[in-house]
Amino acid sequence: MNQQIIECVPNISEGRDKQKIHEIAHAIHKIEGIQLLDIDPGKTTNRTVITFVGRPQQVIDAAFLLIKKASELIDMSKHSGEHPRFGATDVCPLIPIANISMDEVVKYAHQLGERVGRELGISGYYYENAANQLVRKNLATVRSGEYEGLEKKLSDMDWTPDFGPTHYNDQIKKSGVTAISARDFLIAYNVNLNSTSTRRANAIAFDIREAGRIKRKGNPITGEKVLDKHGEPVRIPGKLKAVKGIGWYIEEYGIAQISYNLTNISITSMHKAFDETVKAANERGIRVTGSELVGLVPLKAMIDAADFFLLKQQRSLGISEAEKIKIAVKSLGLDDLKPFNPNERIIEYVMNSDKEKKLVHFTVKNFAEETASESMAPGGGSISAYVGALGVSLGTMVANLSAHKPGWDDQWKYYSDWAEKGQQYKNELLFLVDEDTNAFNQIIDGFRMPKSNEQEIAARKQAIEEATKYATEIPFKVMETSYKSMEVMKEMAEKGLQNSLSDAGVGILCARTAVVGAYFNVRINAKDIKDRKYAENIIEEAKAVYDAAIALEQEVIAYIDTKI
Repeated sequence: MNQQIIECVPNISEGRDKQKIHEIAHAIHKIEGIQLLDIDPGKTTNRTVITFVGRPQQVIDAAFLLIKKASELIDMSKHSGEHPRFGATDVCPLIPIANISMDEVVKYAHQLGERVGRELGISGYYYENAANQLVRKNLATVRSGEYEGLEKKLSDMDWTPDFGPTHYNDQIKKSGVTAISARDFLIAYNVNLNSTSTRRANAIAFDIREAGRIKRKGNPITGEKVLDKHGEPVRIPGKLKAVKGIGWYIEEYGIAQISYNLTNISITSMHKAFDETVKAANERGIRVTGSELVGLVPLKAMIDAADFFLLKQQRSLGISEAEKIKIAVKSLGLDDLKPFNPNERIIEYVMNSDKEKKLVHFTVKNFAEETASESMAPGGGSISAYVGALGVSLGTMVANLSAHKPGWDDQWKYYSDWAEKGQQYKNELLFLVDEDTNAFNQIIDGFRMPKSNEQEIAARKQAIEEATKYATEIPFKVMETSYKSMEVMKEMAEKGLQNSLSDAGVGILCARTAVVGAYFNVRINAKDIKDRKYAENIIEEAKAVYDAAIALEQEVIAYIDTKI
């Protein structure tokens, strides 16, 4: 449900030999679950940027294979190119995308480096957030001297590698060294103007970007530069940190743009850059018409943008993910120049595009027909979770309607908070719709395991026992979540839009049904668990949730009866 995702962007020192590039990039496909997003070769630089994503350990395993293949196919002693470099896999940054902290990614970067040094005999350095020393944080410093200076560099005690052999050898002569990092996600983002003037676009870029503009005497454009005591130009900082920017004219579209690199979206987000650009443009009599995203973007960046604009409009944040994506696209004008397809531009959506369709992706009709088929799954557990999701969706609807009620404008935040709670419960229950079927399939997989000797029989029994426990825990989670979700319907019945009392009532009935139905599943699955103490405990806990849900449902229905 909260899958951790990291991105890896290795830069290899080969940009001309298509066959080598293909072999190196596709080495990652030996690891299941890895999604190759982009291969961007450069002939002049003789360098290729490869982008792939996946779960953390998968990414580390894939990056290792890529570094290994690059070391086999690239001979750095014969390499030349315009870009600074010192290794076959020159740099290998890891980037947190979803549900993972930078500190966790740093640990994975170190794990990768240790393995590269130990198993491949390739030396290297950690930089940016993964750096063990402050002096090694900056990549330019780490890479100084490039490949040709490695022999001298490694003889300097101050530049002993962080991983791998510490002295220059034949492997380093062929493969060079590798720099591994953990860094923030970088977004290439352009803002469109109703102007053709590059100079005016640059002026706005200077207002916004961290580096700002050079301070001048008198005329801010043509005046003499102001210098500091070292003879360096004094700069007037721009409004936003972690932003690089420049103005240019795009002949294809016939407009000027401001081209930004947002180097740390946790410091300056896409929507913040857009909003500040709008303000700066308005001050100069220029209108922002939209924006353009170059490459891919994390889902969170789009959701955060939607929430930002919804808050500005004093609208409920408790709406679906799909609706939030639409709001982000329209608010940022991402479809100003060409259509914006979220399935092709949001990293998590691209990752899931080739995966097997889930039950929750079925139409209502297809879901019913799949349930009515001869297959044992989906069964009562999945249906209970889905009924629970429908119930809390009704409660969430009442919260959203209440947030828009004329005369209740001062209460929109209160109802928005309840709608957000409802969305969280709904998303948890929708996850459990498919997870109940997955849990059932794990039991079937256990029964299919070989049993030709004592060791296999023991492993088979253990797998079946663990799968049966999990198949009991999932409906118990359905019970807990559905019961907790009742608070939304109770609150909306008492304080929400009174014309929607019946909706809150149907929602509470659905939640009760989900609890009761899942309770049946807990009991029927628990009877097959060999660990009887575990089985008895979970049945006892489930009975407590069952009793509480029945009591709460009766309380809310009684209240609704007095009001209708």
